[in-house]
Amino acid sequence: MSLYLWLHIATVSFPLVRSFEPRIAYASRWRALFPGILLTAAFFIIWDVIFTKDGVWGFNADYLTGLFLFHLPIEEWLFFFTVPFASVFIYDCVVYFDKGNKLNIKLNWLATLLGALLIILALVSYGKDYTFYNFLFAGLLLVIHGLWLKSAYLGHFFIAYLIHLIPFLLVNGVLTGGVTEEPIVWYNNAENIGVRIWTIPVEDTVYALLLLLMNITYYEFFKSRLGLKHN
Repeated sequence: MSLYLWLHIATVSFPLVRSFEPRIAYASRWRALFPGILLTAAFFIIWDVIFTKDGVWGFNADYLTGLFLFHLPIEEWLFFFTVPFASVFIYDCVVYFDKGNKLNIKLNWLATLLGALLIILALVSYGKDYTFYNFLFAGLLLVIHGLWLKSAYLGHFFIAYLIHLIPFLLVNGVLTGGVTEEPIVWYNNAENIGVRIWTIPVEDTVYALLLLLMNITYYEFFKSRLGLKHN
């Protein structure tokens, strides 16, 4: 089994086991979770295929099973299912333990301000494809939340985002060569600003924000449509 597959198992193991415990009852909202994961995965996989073909990033076959689909290793496909599954579980835990909803302060202004800043940084970084498109997509989604959707869950989202950065960066640290002789996933530094946290391009923190926020956006939408609530 490839190292990348072991990372997937480690990523989903705890939230999967805890999905059925009665307090958080994560499994009771899977009907809202999985459609959102599929829709978000479709967006990210198309983006991933294009960037892989263009050499923005790539994969080291020495750490993979060797199964590829549309230029992406099967492990990369799984990334957009296992990571959101675990990340939204963190979000659900934040919602559950904030009993009085005291932490869910209105942060539309922060989403708008951060979104605008990311859009400006994207424009300044035009020509560096990872930085440009990553910051642009994340910035636009934040502005949509702040000005149009005026989402009531942004307080919980930002808390969950900060918490989930810890396991996200640990996994990405392994993927980018933090514990191996060569990275499992390599990045073309001509397509990013060249600043790294450990072995991780700083852009990955924004990528993580976009991935989590898009999943939570769909999750909250489908929860509302299906009449699902937290305990």
